[in-house]
Amino acid sequence: MATRSRPSSKRCTVIGGSGFLGRHLVEKLLERGYIVSVFDILQGYELPGVTFHVGDLCDRQALLPALQGASVVFHCASPSPASDDRALFHRVNVEGTRTVLQACREAGVQRLVLTSSASVVFEGTDIKNASEDLPYARRPIDYYTETKIQQEKLVLEACDPGRGFLTVAIRPHGIFGPRDPQLVPILVDSARRGKMKFIIGDGTNLVDFTFVENVVHGHILAAERLCPDSPLCGRAYHITNDEPVRFWEFLSRLLVGLGYEAPRYHLPYRLVYGLALLLWLLAVLLRPLLTFRPTFTPMRVALAGTHHYYSCARAKQELGYRPLVSLEEAITQTVRSYPHLRQGA
Repeated sequence: MATRSRPSSKRCTVIGGSGFLGRHLVEKLLERGYIVSVFDILQGYELPGVTFHVGDLCDRQALLPALQGASVVFHCASPSPASDDRALFHRVNVEGTRTVLQACREAGVQRLVLTSSASVVFEGTDIKNASEDLPYARRPIDYYTETKIQQEKLVLEACDPGRGFLTVAIRPHGIFGPRDPQLVPILVDSARRGKMKFIIGDGTNLVDFTFVENVVHGHILAAERLCPDSPLCGRAYHITNDEPVRFWEFLSRLLVGLGYEAPRYHLPYRLVYGLALLLWLLAVLLRPLLTFRPTFTPMRVALAGTHHYYSCARAKQELGYRPLVSLEEAITQTVRSYPHLRQGA
């Protein structure tokens, strides 16, 4: 068993700190005077004052050195939601999280902040201004959601103030911002290939998109306010920009800002969803013989064509949360950060 070192309130570990959200979180923690260690499957960058530990999340012995002396751990490691690898999702989000909890207890970590997802309550139908009291999805429509539900349950049920181990979950939705490897690059690639001409549905569905700096702010508030007598213990909190926007308007603003045309033609939602479901079933049936990944999955179509936005009332009341960056400014900063993806670049 590893020898415990005395936890410092300003010493923390970011699991998944080489990723998009993780790196932004690391940078903000450094600004606030924290001593930061990062644990990830790879080291994606170098920063003065940051100690990197490279290893497998399911390897407790590899993880333990990264946790020594830390009073708080931020767990934001997860495969990309775009992946269709069920085994990978289960290994990282479920088994990996069990390992994290075990290692945290062994290392004497006092607080664990999980990056969960608002999708844990999403079943592909409209969600409007939902609170955290909405039940978990009974029929999650992708492996990411299925395993994030299991992960969040594990973390929140592990909260044990009597033994000095406190947990909380942050549920962001639609994270975007500079250095995002998913949303903007994929959007631009689709536009360049002529695949961003169509709007799924009538285009009026409202969705939360959340600037990465606001998500980081929510994580740090949760860590700093998590104590044995606070209401945070074992609870989940929605963190969004608190400015629901029409899904297709948001994408159009990003595209137009980078010099591409906005989508104009409408396709019926039910038709597209039905086709996506058929293609997904076909991919599953043919997987032993042929591997192909449909562009549109049921989850992607549902996200593009339904209302899904969430109330931040609990986070405002119990975390003191307010978005630091407005949606307007967030879009401006994001577009400005991708000069290499502009039309003609």
